[in-house]
Amino acid sequence: QVQLVESGGGLVQAGGSLRLSCAASGSIFSINAMGWYRQAPGKQRELVAAITGGGSTNYADSVKGRFTISRDNAKNTVYLQMNSLKPEDTAVYYCNAEGLTQGYRYLEVWGQGTLVTVSS
Repeated sequence: QVQLVESGGGLVQAGGSLRLSCAASGSIFSINAMGWYRQAPGKQRELVAAITGGGSTNYADSVKGRFTISRDNAKNTVYLQMNSLKPEDTAVYYCNAEGLTQGYRYLEVWGQGTLVTVSS
């Protein structure tokens, strides 16, 4: 079984910064893509940023230039550095990972979510 454990959410004022972390553990052979999604109240979950095992990244237009995704492959951990936060960034942030289990089965797993609240 594979699980993701997230940390780093909290309350911050507009213009501030937060760093989210997400560590994968369990019966993992390899992790390919990892990403961060968010869901604001009354809205659908949306992709914030994603990163492949090779380091290629993809960002939502709304966070380009403010957020940076990175990963430590040795630790199966992904990070999201969020700068210049805005009230509209307020949401529950979810980590996602895709890869293979030690039994070479496809895996996709979600974290439990961490709340980010940006006050104006």
